[in-house]
Amino acid sequence: MTGGAGFIGSHVARALAGAGHDVVALDCLHPAAHSATPPNLDGIRLRVGDVRDPDAVGAACEGVDAVVHQAAMVGMSADPADLPEYVGCNDLGTAVLLAAMARAGVRRLVLAGSMVVYGEGTYQCRQHGPTRPGARDLVDLAAGRFDPRCPGCDQPLEPGLVEEDAPLEPRSGYAATKLAQEHLAAAWADATGGRAIALRYHNVYGPHLPRDTPYSGVAAIFRSALARGQAPQVFEDGGHRRDFVHVSDVAAANVLAVDATAGGVGSRAYNVASGVPFTVGDMAHALAAATGGPTPVVTGRYRAGDVRHIVASPGRARDELGFEAHVDPQTGIGRLATEPLR
Repeated sequence: MTGGAGFIGSHVARALAGAGHDVVALDCLHPAAHSATPPNLDGIRLRVGDVRDPDAVGAACEGVDAVVHQAAMVGMSADPADLPEYVGCNDLGTAVLLAAMARAGVRRLVLAGSMVVYGEGTYQCRQHGPTRPGARDLVDLAAGRFDPRCPGCDQPLEPGLVEEDAPLEPRSGYAATKLAQEHLAAAWADATGGRAIALRYHNVYGPHLPRDTPYSGVAAIFRSALARGQAPQVFEDGGHRRDFVHVSDVAAANVLAVDATAGGVGSRAYNVASGVPFTVGDMAHALAAATGGPTPVVTGRYRAGDVRHIVASPGRARDELGFEAHVDPQTGIGRLATEPLR
């Protein structure tokens, strides 16, 4: 398992071990994602090595039946100077891993994908039906008009649930590398007769979420602000909808996906999500209320590369993997207020 010492990876590793799997974790312990003290993996074997290193990856693949690939550089950097690092970590690293798996005869892969491959979510126009909005207009954003409008009639669009067959339109360098990972995995499966399952994670949160690093999600950023006695700073108008899924549910999805790679060939993608719309403003207010901290501040600030609404349909994962999220976002986010961060 690559990235087995990370936030999501460590939860997945423990869940796999609890399900009876013998887990070997490979992690480079990158300082952007880890503190100086390596995490306690509760007896799971940890190999320290970079997924871009053929020797380290080849040694880790010896004698294994399946690979769970969690290692990646994450975040939504807008600086083109960061592209080589993203492509190197995510795409070159994936290619090195797949080549090592092919040499070792490993034919089962679970890939940590991401909802960022979709770009914007799914929308409906009352007049024109299903509609893909264009790129966000900087003039509209500066004027505080954040919701997408129909290109045909200029009326506001109604957001819906995005399914796995939706168009894939990555809107950042990071998103492009996550889509490239899926393509590489699919090509590997076709070439080797292997089975690849891509789990498209939505907004993952839970205990040991990284704090104040490029790997921090909005939940950790808000939590850290409240811990300092500061009000969470909410971008746009706080009404942008997301799908927050607890890390314990993500870990359970990985266990099911590993089992599903036994037999069969080819590749398949699944949303790993709660399917429950929850706004970023709701997240900030729920954390503030649970900690007794200051009221969140809606700043009106924006990032042009952000998407407005994206909430997933969990139907395919439910029907084909037997996965359902069990932690309701309102409950889970309330618990996050007092759970440890990394």
